[in-house]
Amino acid sequence: MRDSDTAGAEPVRILLVEDNPGDVRLTEEAFKQGRIENDMYVVSDGNEALDFLTQRGEYADMPQPDLVLLDLNLPGKDGEEVLEELKADPALRSIPIIILTSSQAEEDIATSYELHANAYLTKPVDPDEFIETVRAFEKFWFSVVRLPPGVDSQ
Repeated sequence: MRDSDTAGAEPVRILLVEDNPGDVRLTEEAFKQGRIENDMYVVSDGNEALDFLTQRGEYADMPQPDLVLLDLNLPGKDGEEVLEELKADPALRSIPIIILTSSQAEEDIATSYELHANAYLTKPVDPDEFIETVRAFEKFWFSVVRLPPGVDSQ
């Protein structure tokens, strides 16, 4: 993880895995309003997320993200399948995976943590509350938490 508080520091790289264009827009807006400089990459299904993270196909030249925001309800491979594959891969398992989903089901929460999600956030329905949730997440994850160093040199 690059130190984003120092002058000239590289932006934090975030992969957002989300199929709802409205939620993508709200998440991007919340991060634009935040203090942390970031590069946000967006994919809309589980298969694309795995291709991005393993740098396959059209994503061969993409950098490894510092953190992944993962929705559970995705077309193709769902978020749980993506989480399970990422945490089973020794080259990718240290990337923090934050579940950002509309599901409040206790089973989804328990399963996500059993599969080694680093956090579970429920998306509020209200757009202002959604933005506030993302900003609180940003402040905690990028100002308080120490993330592992990047696995690549890009």
